[in-house]
Amino acid sequence: MKGGRIDKPRSIRPRIRARLTSVDDVARLAVGFLARRDRTVAQVQQFLISHGVSSLLAKQTIRRLSDLHYLNDSAYAQRWVERRLVSRPMGPARIKAELQAKGIAETVADRVITDVFHDVGEERMARRALNARQRHGSRLTPAQSVRLLRQRGFDEETIDRIVMVARGSDEG
Repeated sequence: MKGGRIDKPRSIRPRIRARLTSVDDVARLAVGFLARRDRTVAQVQQFLISHGVSSLLAKQTIRRLSDLHYLNDSAYAQRWVERRLVSRPMGPARIKAELQAKGIAETVADRVITDVFHDVGEERMARRALNARQRHGSRLTPAQSVRLLRQRGFDEETIDRIVMVARGSDEG
């Protein structure tokens, strides 16, 4: 405090930037970021650049972290999809959009989604989405079911089969 006024807080960024001149220094910063939770390559790159690391140094650091298996977008996507489907059942289109928003390449997202839905099955996941919704309230009409399944990223063929089965069980 000077003369009754509060001083402006000094930015620590210049001190951080001054230290980040080697791959080792940047790797320590990135590992601290990764220690909090799993991240994608794109998220780590954005973090490093936002902390004043040059693009070249960020790429070198990401290459090193990938070589050391600290970063692996395919493994990240696999774990993320499995956790996501347990907590909120959804279809391949919605999962792909969310993965791409996290910076996962389209080819990686497609491969992971194919693997996961080969094991789980899209129809089974659609039924889980409807059952979870119906547990919270009254039964859904066919139109509400279609709307929910579309919002959750299921394809039209799956939606048609699920709604037809639901109509058939209602009539019988």
